[in-house]
Amino acid sequence: MMTGEQYRASLRDGRATYFEGRLIDDVTAHPMLGQTVDSAAAGYDRFYDPTPGAVGAFMMVPRSAEELREQVELHETVDLLTHVTYASIMTLLTAADRIQDAMPEHAARIRTWVKQAQQDDVRITQCITDAKGDRSRRPGQQDDPDAYVRIVERRDDGVVIRGAKLHISAASMGHELMTIPTKGMKPGEEQYAIGCMVPVNAPGVKIINTTYAPRHEDKRDFPFSGTHHTPEGFVIFDDVFVPSERVFLDGQTEFAAVFAHSLGLWERLGGLAGMASGFDRLVGFAQLIAESNGLEKVSHIKEKISEMIINATLVRASLEAAIAHCHITSEGEAFPNELYTNAGKYHGAANYSLMVRHLHDIAGGSVLTAPSMADIDNVETGHLVRKYMGTMQSVDGLYRTRLFHAIRDYTADAFGGWHAVTQIQAGGGLYAQRIVSRAHYDIEKAKAEALKSARMEEFLQPSLPS
Repeated sequence: MMTGEQYRASLRDGRATYFEGRLIDDVTAHPMLGQTVDSAAAGYDRFYDPTPGAVGAFMMVPRSAEELREQVELHETVDLLTHVTYASIMTLLTAADRIQDAMPEHAARIRTWVKQAQQDDVRITQCITDAKGDRSRRPGQQDDPDAYVRIVERRDDGVVIRGAKLHISAASMGHELMTIPTKGMKPGEEQYAIGCMVPVNAPGVKIINTTYAPRHEDKRDFPFSGTHHTPEGFVIFDDVFVPSERVFLDGQTEFAAVFAHSLGLWERLGGLAGMASGFDRLVGFAQLIAESNGLEKVSHIKEKISEMIINATLVRASLEAAIAHCHITSEGEAFPNELYTNAGKYHGAANYSLMVRHLHDIAGGSVLTAPSMADIDNVETGHLVRKYMGTMQSVDGLYRTRLFHAIRDYTADAFGGWHAVTQIQAGGGLYAQRIVSRAHYDIEKAKAEALKSARMEEFLQPSLPS
């Protein structure tokens, strides 16, 4: 296993990473991106075990509902790069389980790679969303054939790929890029059915970074994003060679969707877990700011908070159901229940904007206009800010101002915007969760129950022989 310092050193490997138009020679030393490196390095130190052959606790594969719950709870406390590494490993193992019968050699190759990755203590990021070009056309129908990542050359010892993957969290801070199809492929689209692992520093890989990190010197006004933020990478594969042992899908169109759906399961579980804690946080802010404003007993305020509580509780219940009804594979691995994971993620994503709307309505305009902490420090204005930002003897102006800054940063500034979009898009948009929920819902059982309740048993379809 690596220490935090060893992790930092491992990033000085010649990778081509860009930020705001410039090539970054050393991402660890960059004043903004380096903060994300520091968070990841702290994660390395947290899980470091000098025992030969040790595997980080966050990488352990769950083998029961209880172990799955332990991993979910653990990953609520880790940095994003550590979390996506775990989700990547579980994605690969899920895909291996699903292709085992039809592609045993590829499944074995995946498991071999995962074991080595655990031993090497690497960090993995997820490259799934393609540039896509004209969304109304299939990959092979695009004006530019590179709109989806594709194989442009097959060699005896591997393949060469070209294309781009978008929205890749922490791409510049990891070691490996798990590159898989964004959707199912059809016969004739074999060149787009590519699943592989690509080192971040492989020749031809270029990563362009964006970030919601605040550009302000005083981070006190940004209690969430001021110290912990993760850049999004625009990952370009400019004719990148991938050795055969790193190729997990090579033209088998019928299994392209398997990899995409496997990632969707673990990304949605992570999203659901994040919503469970995040929705509780929104409820907490709503109650705190209502009390600070002296409005906690007003009926419409209580109604809004009650609705927020119900949404938070339903999301938490979905997470618990997804864990409790987990599926144990033939390899003994515990995978979350598909129906509860997708239905819960959908409900949370669909209602996130309502949660934020209620919070903003309860809080008021000072979410955006509260004076800065520097204004409170100022000897001429500070005491006046505290006086007029206070609401009663028990609510100091400093306390209330800090609450407003937290609400703004979390829901109404650059990080808040990132949060609002990722609630919907992470793990696939709302439509994807509807499709999977419907596919895993027992609609025939529901029909049978309806017919029985209507005393129309004669219309029941006979059960097929098992």
